[in-house]
Amino acid sequence: MKRPFRCLVLGAAGRDFHDAQRFFRDEPRFELVAFTAAQIPSIDARSFPGAFIGYPSDIPVHPERELESLVRALDIDVVLLSYSDLAHEDVMHLASRAQSAGASFMLLGPRHTELRSTRPVVAVTAVRTGVGKSSLTQHLAEHLRDRGVRAAVLRHPMPYGDLRRQRVQRLATWADLDAAGCTVEEREEYVPYIERSLVIWAGVDYEAVLRAAESEAEVVLWDGGNNDSPFLRPDLLITLVDPLRPGHETRYYPGETNLRRADILVATKVRAARPEDLAAVKARSLALNPRAQWVEADLHIEVDDPERIRGRRVLVVEDGPTTTHGGMTFGAATLAARKYGAGSIVDPREHAVGSIAAALAAYPALQGVLPALGYTESQRADLAATIAASGADLVLDGSPSRIDRAVDVRIPVVRVRYRFEQLAGPPLLELVDQAIASASQVSR
Repeated sequence: MKRPFRCLVLGAAGRDFHDAQRFFRDEPRFELVAFTAAQIPSIDARSFPGAFIGYPSDIPVHPERELESLVRALDIDVVLLSYSDLAHEDVMHLASRAQSAGASFMLLGPRHTELRSTRPVVAVTAVRTGVGKSSLTQHLAEHLRDRGVRAAVLRHPMPYGDLRRQRVQRLATWADLDAAGCTVEEREEYVPYIERSLVIWAGVDYEAVLRAAESEAEVVLWDGGNNDSPFLRPDLLITLVDPLRPGHETRYYPGETNLRRADILVATKVRAARPEDLAAVKARSLALNPRAQWVEADLHIEVDDPERIRGRRVLVVEDGPTTTHGGMTFGAATLAARKYGAGSIVDPREHAVGSIAAALAAYPALQGVLPALGYTESQRADLAATIAASGADLVLDGSPSRIDRAVDVRIPVVRVRYRFEQLAGPPLLELVDQAIASASQVSR
């Protein structure tokens, strides 16, 4: 018998761990040898628990920059790409790097990665990071709760800490976030649910996460990360498109996959978009997926005490992933500063320290925006130091993490939030109710 294909998984501490458990467990033809890590700082100095996939030893994680040397040194046969929000061109650069070192290159599809639930599943995905997936998922969760339907929300993973401790996470309170040692980025996703008294599930082993969530729920909602595809087989797939980034709906992996598979396409941020951009996004989207229902919506901005902003020198803090690898140069806090007459917006580059200064240098398009980056304790300290050094009168906090609770902020903070609001198209909530009812009638 030939030896198994030796495999290396390109990841970013999320889908890579899920794909490994789905694809390599009880699969003698393929052997997982190593992971690489990208996008997220300080996640490449650890190992993945081999026991999670039935291996006797843990599997090391290396920096992605070492790809070619790893292929040669570890005698890798196949390189699998398992992370999201990559331009199509960048996917092929990775393929070329793998093949130039002698390996084959592979993408896993839904059939090999999606879990089946015993409950109806509504999945919310997007074509890019920062389109408004979580706002919509929160809207759906509140709607179902108001109807008396018990819904479990499963969030795309962000396991940046101890992977064994994070195997299954049920997060319902602020104390749960603290006990889990959640990063700023994790809090950006979890806090809005906790503030709405909704339970959020996450972790590393999504088979175990799903089964635990099903024990409490009649319906499962999937809240995707970046522009990744769902880990669960959906009965209804909703994909968000962004008219503020026209053309991106067909340029990024796996966002285009989500667009082509969607049952419902939702254009968000419509009020801020140019009509010609919205029309172009709609035409391209429906040309690729003519069977999808088309819905238009906005993310309505809400500000605590907006009069405090007028005439003040403000520091704008925005959602971290959205304004870094998501490619957005502004967010809700920037819009609030303009709308409510801020005297000036502080440029954080002049005051940034350590890892925050390095991040701003890596994203030169960001002007007058401080991304809420806090993947590690030292980065959270750098974020706090940058805020303190800004000399701003006020911090406009557009990060859902509640920056004043995530780091030590000595400057007054005004929160900026946003909620989903449908503007046009067939009633989205009715479509969701119908899909759940239909799925509930099918033997699962």
